[in-house]
Amino acid sequence: MRETNYLGNPNVRGADVEHPWTKEELVEYKKCLDDPKYFAKKYCKVIHLDKGLIPFDLYPYQEKMFDSFTAHRFNIVLACRQSGKSIAVVAYLLWYAIFKGEQVVGVLANKEAIAREMLARITLMLENLPFFLQPGCTALNKKSIGFSNNSRIIAAATSSSSIRGMSLNLVYLDEFAFVDNAAEFYTSTYPVISSGKTSKIIITSTANGIGNMYHKLYEGAVQGTNEFTPTRVDWWDVPGRDEDWKKMTIENTSELQFDQEFGNSFHGTGNTLISADILLALRSAEPQEYYNNVKIFDHPQEGHNYIMFVDVSRGRGQDYSTFTIIDISCNPFAQVCTYRDNMISPLLFPDLLYKYATHYNEAHVVVESNDAGQVVCNGLYYDLEYENVFVESMVKANAIGVTMTSKVKRIGCSNLRDIMSQKKLIIKDEETIREMSTFVAKGSSYQADSNSHDDLMMNLVMFGWFTSTPFFAESTDINMKTLLYKQKVQQLEDEVIPVGHMPQHEEGNHPFGPGWQTYKP
Repeated sequence: MRETNYLGNPNVRGADVEHPWTKEELVEYKKCLDDPKYFAKKYCKVIHLDKGLIPFDLYPYQEKMFDSFTAHRFNIVLACRQSGKSIAVVAYLLWYAIFKGEQVVGVLANKEAIAREMLARITLMLENLPFFLQPGCTALNKKSIGFSNNSRIIAAATSSSSIRGMSLNLVYLDEFAFVDNAAEFYTSTYPVISSGKTSKIIITSTANGIGNMYHKLYEGAVQGTNEFTPTRVDWWDVPGRDEDWKKMTIENTSELQFDQEFGNSFHGTGNTLISADILLALRSAEPQEYYNNVKIFDHPQEGHNYIMFVDVSRGRGQDYSTFTIIDISCNPFAQVCTYRDNMISPLLFPDLLYKYATHYNEAHVVVESNDAGQVVCNGLYYDLEYENVFVESMVKANAIGVTMTSKVKRIGCSNLRDIMSQKKLIIKDEETIREMSTFVAKGSSYQADSNSHDDLMMNLVMFGWFTSTPFFAESTDINMKTLLYKQKVQQLEDEVIPVGHMPQHEEGNHPFGPGWQTYKP
């Protein structure tokens, strides 16, 4: 007797096995062909934690996802944890492979084991379909499923070479916000999709900070600046989740964990140096001029004082050499010019610094002197004879610039956080804001999150440190401690009954103009 199943699996139809169709089956096949939602609800089954194997009853937002997948080539989904986004995509992928024919579907995740788990869910759905809906199986293993209609579903990790050279009709990227080297992977994957006129890409993920590739794609979709169609699934969209559920979940975990897992907030990680509410309020500006990686947001104004903060790399295509110029004569301080390049040599960098420091009213220059920074310090101070370079010590050898020690960084981070929370610094550069959003706690310090950079951010950390030095006070007549805590001190003075002699404040010509006072004990 001829086998009707695939390699002894009684639930999977073998290849080239003819099926005697009934009229009722033909009608059902046509309904499934025309409507993937009908196919999923009527014939797909999923594993429920409490009830075991059950029919897949799509929630309204899952039906919306199906409609979007059908209508649009490029789809991106932002969804809270445990919302059923992945299982909905799995059902759609199975429908796509069965009813389209001659389609190659790629299921990709951060780790190959996760991609295989997704393929296992597809296999489970396949095994529970009636034979008349199955096209016949030519391959079924942990890495791929092949059908007699020449469709295939393959599972792979999201490495830059995992699908290079393949011709895929549909690519599914699961939890894309957590993929390492996502930008590199997407750059290598996009040509695979864009080469066809009907090929599709589906991206799903929970939020995981801003600045990563997923965040860029989702925000672009919301703003209509790319081809993706966004779908958002919030915790209240999931049946059974109400305010009582939220309250219980927070009581069992914490509000921070709830925001991370269910809040759909890109700023919900809670471990950035700059708080989420400050980050959300930041708005980048278009530079007035942009040439050779130099962005000029405001040209120098007569009578204004400027300070340039410089971070130096080796110029080998990895970390970036950067500078940020800050106008300290306005209230609040303002970022007016930035530079960011990872290919400029430390030997050539001083000439660029000299040009723009001179342009900004002979700006004071503070250079991080660690490693290649010493080459830049010497080139600017000795070779180009630029006098307004910060010198850490007049007696210490190689004291030009500032050595970024753990103490300097700690003070800089602390001061910068206060400066930003008091809204005393305007940030205009988009790349700086992105680095701010990925500058996170690591141990007892802060640094760029995985696969991110912090070179522009280190300019601001140096600025934070420099504001607490006597050099800053002498050159600007600004007491930063008084400036940052003026409102708090005033509040205490209003609430506490004066006892004994109190410090006096004197009105004068303050750099910030009328209304500002210089503290004099």
